[in-house]
Amino acid sequence: MRYIIDRENRPLYLQLYKQIRDDIINENYVYGGKLPSKRILAEETGVSTITVEHAYALLCEEGYVESRERSGHIVIFRKSDGFASATSTVETDHSSYHTAKTYPEFPLSTLSKTMRKVLNEHGDLLLEKSPNAGCYELREAIRQLLARNRGIYVDIEQIIIGSGSEYLYGLIVELLGRHRIFAIEMPSYKKIEQVYKAKEIAYETLPLTNTGIDSKALSETNADVLHTTPYRSYPSGVSATASKRHEYIRWANLNDRYIIEDDFESEFSVFTKPTETLFSLSEHDNVIYLNTFSKTISPSLRIGYMVLPEHLVTPFNENLGFYSCTVPTFMQYVLTELINNGDFERHINRVRRKKRKEMT
Repeated sequence: MRYIIDRENRPLYLQLYKQIRDDIINENYVYGGKLPSKRILAEETGVSTITVEHAYALLCEEGYVESRERSGHIVIFRKSDGFASATSTVETDHSSYHTAKTYPEFPLSTLSKTMRKVLNEHGDLLLEKSPNAGCYELREAIRQLLARNRGIYVDIEQIIIGSGSEYLYGLIVELLGRHRIFAIEMPSYKKIEQVYKAKEIAYETLPLTNTGIDSKALSETNADVLHTTPYRSYPSGVSATASKRHEYIRWANLNDRYIIEDDFESEFSVFTKPTETLFSLSEHDNVIYLNTFSKTISPSLRIGYMVLPEHLVTPFNENLGFYSCTVPTFMQYVLTELINNGDFERHINRVRRKKRKEMT
């Protein structure tokens, strides 16, 4: 395969990763096939073996290939995974369950300095009521953050700010309708089930395996909304493989279905590029993306956000746009400043570096 690397566009390993990933998805590299050696690919593309190594490491992390001793990198992704093998049941490996992970705290000195700056610069503006969807400045900062780091490119109107995941779960129920059946991972974050119970909607639980939601359970569910945490689902710690994420997408593309993608904790992937999102993979405008700043900064901030599919923006504004934003204007401006001045991403990078050292 001949890959084109634009040296003006950095990082180089991401360019290589994306082209190899697309070849795997398009079955130019078949399941069980072997990728070129790092040396050969480096010579062919004119990049260093380290660049190829980083691209291959990311493909391994996302479940497209695996490294086998004395065999090189073998493709483990195939489009037929999932529904074609729906009759086989896989047992969940409970040994991978974990308690809540702790990460280095966001520097209090940085937070307090930012708060003082926001107070001095914005003054009386902080006493004004926030727009219902959230302050424009914060939504724009999040829009750019998602484009930089998650491969999610959206308009600002698709971003809704709210005080944590539980509040946003409730809005999604009202948006999609109580007539729908929701499916959640088992086990999953306890409050997901509690919110759906409180809203008195029908839901089903789908068992997790080591690679993601059990294929047989997913193919047989009556649900038309899938609530999933593809990266390190809590409390199991299971991350959906590349094959499994594509299976979720195929499932959602049938019969007016939706996916709620809870991207909690994904920023702390040890790689520069976190695991690809279902939102960016989907081409059918049917994934609602959720995230919060509870782990990355502090749970006391109570700031979360969701990104709506484009076609749901108007229904949301017409039916739910009257809800006031539940996050104080002051804290929205503080978070905006942390994102715009680089402090937020510097903290994320510090944590990633620490995690990488712990792995070596």
